[in-house]
Parts: sequence; C-alpha cells; structure tokens
Amino acid sequence: MSPWLIPLRFVADFALPPRCPGCGGVTGDDHQFCAECWGKLRFLAPPWCAGCNGPFAYDRGDDAFCPQCLADPPDHAGIHAAVAYGEVARTVALRLKYGGRTALAETVGRQMARLMPADAALLIPVPLHRWRLWSRGFNQAALIAHALTIGCDVPNDPLLLRRVRPTPPLRGMGAKARARAVAGGVSRGRSARPPARQDGRPDRRHLYQRRHHRCVRTRPLARGGREGLNPVLGARPRRRARRSLIDNTALHPHL
Repeated sequence: MSPWLIPLRFVADFALPPRCPGCGGVTGDDHQFCAECWGKLRFLAPPWCAGCNGPFAYDRGDDAFCPQCLADPPDHAGIHAAVAYGEVARTVALRLKYGGRTALAETVGRQMARLMPADAALLIPVPLHRWRLWSRGFNQAALIAHALTIGCDVPNDPLLLRRVRPTPPLRGMGAKARARAVAGGVSRGRSARPPARQDGRPDRRHLYQRRHHRCVRTRPLARGGREGLNPVLGARPRRRARRSLIDNTALHPHL
C-alpha cells in the first residue's frame, strides 16, 4: 500500500471496522471470523470417502468408499467441501447469495482454497439463468471461482456452461424432486478447447465449483475425463453428502 494511503486506511478502519462474516462483530482483519463463530465451523478434511468425500469417523484407507457410493457410484471424481453444514456456514452462504454481500465470495474462496486439488486445470462455476442473474445482479458461483483463481492461480471459465431454462428454488426438495427440477436445465455454452497440459495434449482433469450432477453430465468438456466438485458447504449431519449440498455456491452449494 502506498504510504499516502495509510492514513486513509486508518480512518476507514476506524469508521468501518472489519466485521465477522458470521455474526457481524468487529474483528482484526477483513474475512476474519470472531473466536465464537470460528469455533462453530467444522472444517472438513480426511479421512473421508473416496467417492463423495463425506467424512469418516476413523481412517478406513485412501480408497475406502461409503455404503452410498458403493451402492450408487457418483458421476464425479469427488466433492471437496470446505466446511460442514452448520449455523455459521449457512449464515455466510445466505448473506452472499441472497443478501448481496458479494465481498463474502473472497471469504468463502479462502476456505475452499485449502482443498483445491494440486492437478486442478479449470474452474467452471455453475451458471444462473439470465432472468435469475438479472434479478440477483451476480452469480455467486462465478464470484467464488474468481476468488479461487486469484488465490490458487487456477483459471476459470464462467461461459463453458449455460442455464437454458429457469429452475425453481431447490430448498425443501428431496433428491428425486431436485433431479426432476434441474433436468435439462444446463447445457454447454460457447465452444472451448480444454486447457492443454505441459505435453500439449488436452487436459482431461476439470474442477467444477459448487456439485451439480446435471453439470457433470453435460459433456463432453474433455472426452473420457472425470470432474471434481468444489462446494462451499458439506452435507447436513447424517445426510448423504453428494445429494444434500446447498445450491450454486456449495451446489446444492446451495442454500
């Protein structure tokens, strides 16, 4: 920061101090949670299911699958949720998605960055229908993807997928009702070649932001490849992770 701007930063911090993304209390820095809200966040990490990344109570090995994934293998290569569904996580996601607090996209991106796969080649945010985008003013998935691009140096392309028809809010729906609601709602957008690897061949590894099986099945982005999903929120306790995420930010990141 320029020395000439330091006094202005001091005045701004005094008049508008940094606030906790969860409760709104004053904190020491931007995007920083207070001690109480930080303690309520349950950060997800291994050991977890090799299919859906749902957390295990104990280590079962790197290739262990949960009963749900054994019975019905997912179409993606894993869901890397940043935190489990809870009071604080839900509040942050709702404030971003419905409250217009777009600065929280960076807060979310910082927590998601630690789970970014080392071989991630591309971030593809889940698209909004044009009427939803017009009424809301932004696509929270695209904002988070942009924050991850800055923090992790992984490119994103918000135009590879497009929402071809509006879909109703998915809150309160079961897995089957959600599947019916989003069926046929997403298609490929403008034509684009997958990013190249160091050897010059198309890279088949793609990372989807927030979990949408309909997006995963919109192919081929890279023929034969498998996509991973990087949602904000994990499943509610005792719920199947890959079917109970919350809408475009956690897809279903989705609140």
